[in-house]
Amino acid sequence: MRLVQVLIPEGNRKSVLSALDEQGIDYAVFDETGRGEFEAMVQFPVPPTGVEPVLDQLRSAGISESAYTIVLPTETVVSTRITALQELYPGDRVSREEMKSTAESLAPEPATYFAFIVLSTVIAVGGLLLNSAATIIGAMVVAPLMGPAITASAGSVLADRDLATRGIALQVAGLLLSIAVAAVLGAILQGTVIVPPGTDIRTIPQVAERTSPGFLSLFIAFGSGIAGAISVSRGSGSTLVGVAIAVALIPPAGTAGLGIAWGFAGVAATASVLVLVNLLSINLSALAIFWFSGYRPELSDQRKTVRRAVVRRGAVLIVALIGLSIVLGLVTFASYQTTTFEQRATAETERFFDEPALSAYELESVEIEYDTQDIILGDDPTVSVVVGRSNTATVPPDVADRLDRHLRETTDEDPAVRVGFVVAQESERIPPTTDTPSSESLASTGRGERSFGAGELEPDSGTSETNRRSVTPQ
Repeated sequence: MRLVQVLIPEGNRKSVLSALDEQGIDYAVFDETGRGEFEAMVQFPVPPTGVEPVLDQLRSAGISESAYTIVLPTETVVSTRITALQELYPGDRVSREEMKSTAESLAPEPATYFAFIVLSTVIAVGGLLLNSAATIIGAMVVAPLMGPAITASAGSVLADRDLATRGIALQVAGLLLSIAVAAVLGAILQGTVIVPPGTDIRTIPQVAERTSPGFLSLFIAFGSGIAGAISVSRGSGSTLVGVAIAVALIPPAGTAGLGIAWGFAGVAATASVLVLVNLLSINLSALAIFWFSGYRPELSDQRKTVRRAVVRRGAVLIVALIGLSIVLGLVTFASYQTTTFEQRATAETERFFDEPALSAYELESVEIEYDTQDIILGDDPTVSVVVGRSNTATVPPDVADRLDRHLRETTDEDPAVRVGFVVAQESERIPPTTDTPSSESLASTGRGERSFGAGELEPDSGTSETNRRSVTPQ
């Protein structure tokens, strides 16, 4: 429920009270003893969905924006008379005035907004480099990105150009600042002992998640935008929903900045695409929710203009998303191809070494080097295999070539194959492990043979045996 308080200008008392009587609303009237511009104050309870139509009636009765109208949320209303009002105004959608006020409050002053952007980016960068999901979630709590997204959409449907412009400007400036801060911070950390020398950010799982955007990213962004719009239009949960919106924007922006700092153009480009897709999706979903929830400008002569503007803006967002979705489609398809090849190559390698002719050897591990960038650039995958053997078993000279031909025939890819043979010793029986042996006696590739790490472990006291290990797809 809402408690509405209205100061009635001189000469409008009768028309205002008549309007309330027509709506069947109970009210209380108090004589005004202020500066003389108002003759009375009337207050009345009304459900949230009733605020907008009642205020429209009061404006027709002479209550203009120059008067004071205060809408207060109420904790509890004890009265059986409320039931009739709730039946008259069902639902829980807040009024146009409340929604606009909430949108304005969600877009803070620039100094505060940019300060929180910087702080959330610093925390997010730390979480990305530490591969800490908990730290990244903490950054989302700080990020203030929900406000501008909601403000831009609310301003569009309510014909408030200043509000819409402010929301769009804060979003663009905030995300550009986030990328810049992440790039500067990454460049600084590279020259310190905080980040180990030679760190490849592409191997950090939390970073890798933001460099392979697929169609699922659209669902996340649309869900965040819809949740934000519903929370504002229903007057509940906006703070927690803001975290969801920040999840879709700040980590990818931080990843793009780190890509710039490390000089990885692919990381910066793919993460930037993810930022842009999420930004457009959030704005489009919020715009649609507000429009289909029935929010319109107060003045009827503005509604046709706003309808055209909303349709035009929605069309631009949809066209941009379709264009970016092509990129997402390529990345999704490439990810599917790499995953499929990894599974098939691992299975076929296991099957290859299960042949009777290779029974003297034990497959230790299989590592596949194949990612979406290889698909885009047309590079072939690399399959690295480690095989255990006993001291008495000889190294077959053509096993890499045979495995190469086998994989070409069964996977329809042309991988480069590297096979390494190892001999291991144990002072006592060790449980099976998935770790790759550290000593390699011979390796050969499907592109010609070469040796590396030649030599075998010298026997210690005790019996030497081959250490059996399970296959470990990488």
